[in-house]
Amino acid sequence: MERGIALQAREATHRYADGRVALDRVTFTVATGESVAIVGPNGAGKTTLFLRLCGVLIGARDQFSVLGLDPADPKHRKQLPQTVGVVFQNPDDQLFSATVTEDVAFGPLNLGCSEAETLARVEKSLAKVGLPDHGDRVPNKLSGGEKRRAALATALAMRPEILLLDEPSMFLDPRGRRELIALIRELSCTKLIATHDLELVLDTCSRVLLLDCGKVVADGPTVEILSDAVRMEQHGLEVPQRLQRGAG
Repeated sequence: MERGIALQAREATHRYADGRVALDRVTFTVATGESVAIVGPNGAGKTTLFLRLCGVLIGARDQFSVLGLDPADPKHRKQLPQTVGVVFQNPDDQLFSATVTEDVAFGPLNLGCSEAETLARVEKSLAKVGLPDHGDRVPNKLSGGEKRRAALATALAMRPEILLLDEPSMFLDPRGRRELIALIRELSCTKLIATHDLELVLDTCSRVLLLDCGKVVADGPTVEILSDAVRMEQHGLEVPQRLQRGAG
């Protein structure tokens, strides 16, 4: 059965106030349930793309569709938190409460969930990210890896149909990274993952969008894109060690 469309960008452009063009006529489609990586050098436009998709940055209408919602439409934007979960590159951007439990509960409570339903979501989400006993901890006292897990729990508690992950493996130790990969593979929702961790991409994504200077310069199967040494070097990246070993 043909999958529906979860995300769509149509000639999407974003120019900042200083004149810098962060997105330049970006066009792509992501199917429901697909796991797609966004890779590229620093300044390629990856974070700007995410901020436009979740409605944090406002741009022109009719450039993005998120399960039929236009993030630039004020009425649609109010519905996005029920649809799109975001884990930002800096977890401090989404951890602001007195305890981890309060942070994870914030979203469900704002959706109108009952206290019992909210507590169930909090417990399940913290268990999923490996922090079942951290509910009473103060977020700013957590390690970098723990903060990243807690931020992911805040997104999972919303039970999103689409998950946007910006550098999800940053600050994680090897065991935490392995657990994150297992969790990403377990999640059935649509996933868009912006990362420099190309080994993680090999383990979690079947498709890659290569972004540079705000443009999609390549879109295709993960191994095909990441093993192209010439193209990777042209855009400030390197072929992952695993693929280099395979070629050798």
